[in-house]
Amino acid sequence: MAKVYYSKEISPKALMRVYEALGVKLGGKVGVKVSTGEKGAKGYLKADLIGPFVKSLNGVIVECNTAYTGARNNVSDHMEVAKEHGFTSFAEVDIMDAEGEIKIPVKKGKHLKYDLLGSHFDNYDSFVNLAHGKGHMMGGFGANLKNQSIGFASREGKAYIHSCGKTKSPKLCWLSRHEQIDFIESMAEAATAVADYLKDCDKPIVYITVMNALSTSCDCDANQDDPVMEDLGIVASLDPVANDQAFIDMVWASKDPGAELLKERIDSRLGREILPYAESLGLGKREYELVEV
Repeated sequence: MAKVYYSKEISPKALMRVYEALGVKLGGKVGVKVSTGEKGAKGYLKADLIGPFVKSLNGVIVECNTAYTGARNNVSDHMEVAKEHGFTSFAEVDIMDAEGEIKIPVKKGKHLKYDLLGSHFDNYDSFVNLAHGKGHMMGGFGANLKNQSIGFASREGKAYIHSCGKTKSPKLCWLSRHEQIDFIESMAEAATAVADYLKDCDKPIVYITVMNALSTSCDCDANQDDPVMEDLGIVASLDPVANDQAFIDMVWASKDPGAELLKERIDSRLGREILPYAESLGLGKREYELVEV
């Protein structure tokens, strides 16, 4: 059974505690995958919270360009947003698909034949999947699984996932027709492909989700809604399925009236269905032991 380490406190020290509880010392060049947040968004992880942790790893903030039209769909504009949002104040920022992409295999699944990552992905020896827990307009919710699928994917890779394997074109992907469950499952297939690739390359990855500023919309939304419920804390695990399940369980257990809004967003998009499907692909387990630190 996977262990999920939990801190109700949200602070730089708490972030370090949950990481250290994992018992993994990340070495070499460490990529820290976060969302830099669309221009106009409010909920992205802030420099004063994550900066000390990233610095302690000598980590590089890694991102890829977006498939949708916005302020982060090309390198120069994306870097400007990363600067505005404070990420360049504490770390180097690497837009991993600045020089193209790499194709990795999808070994299991029914929608994707491959996954496309930013080509700089191979430059790193280890990774932190550092997610912000929140709702999502298309996926229902975003945490580690979304951060590992859409997040690590190149611009064309994002289009490929969003279209459930029908096109790599950022223009055409939004015109593709598919069932919502197909998109949810495509994200799980891409996230599993990344985990399999890292395992084959003998490169470790750890999973952390900060559950604050809990909006029904994502940090990729320029008009992101205000938070609808109380902060829940930080969870960390070596199992991304368990970590996402813990986030979902805490939302469902919350007595905050605003939690109903987030639950409605998640279930209206079939968001929770990513968890059993990811488990069926071998990415992780939904059953976990919660350990407070």
